Amino acid sequence: MAHHSSINFGGSDPVTQHQKVVSNNYGEKLVGLLHETGSTEIILICHGFRSRKGDKILVNLAVALGNKGMSTFRFDFAGNGESEGLFQYGNYAREVEDLRAVVQHFREANREISAIIGHSKGGNIVLLYASKYRDISTVVNVSGRFYMDKGIEERLGKDFLERIKKDGFIDVKNKAV
Repeated sequence: MAHHSSINFGGSDPVTQHQKVVSNNYGEKLVGLLHETGSTEIILICHGFRSRKGDKILVNLAVALGNKGMSTFRFDFAGNGESEGLFQYGNYAREVEDLRAVVQHFREANREISAIIGHSKGGNIVLLYASKYRDISTVVNVSGRFYMDKGIEERLGKDFLERIKKDGFIDVKNKAV
């Protein structure tokens, strides 16, 4: 299952890329890609809503950081992309705990987490993580959601509350792959 490749993105040393699987606290496998430069420091990169680690913005960010000699790890939250679990709308608390599992995994491997970066909803996840755990000093929120008044209605439809009351749940389709 592990994929390995060696890529030179214009720096003096090639960046190796490895698929890595980390288990979260629920026993679900979180699938990610480690861009390894040989640095003991690592930057964790989090995707947004219904997205995945392969999003072009995240790939470009990992490449740019790799060109500067920084190792990165970008991964799919549970229920997204290649990771196990069911996609759930919202799910902020669970995704914060997914990020915590990734942080702990790399710390146990004697890596120093120098920063956490999140794009869109991932930007909100890194902020929530930082406010809860206070163990990573550099937190970057890239285009995080801030005006949420219409967000649920835009994504689920105007009648979402009636459907929840009637059915007891709401089904959000189109899991990102």
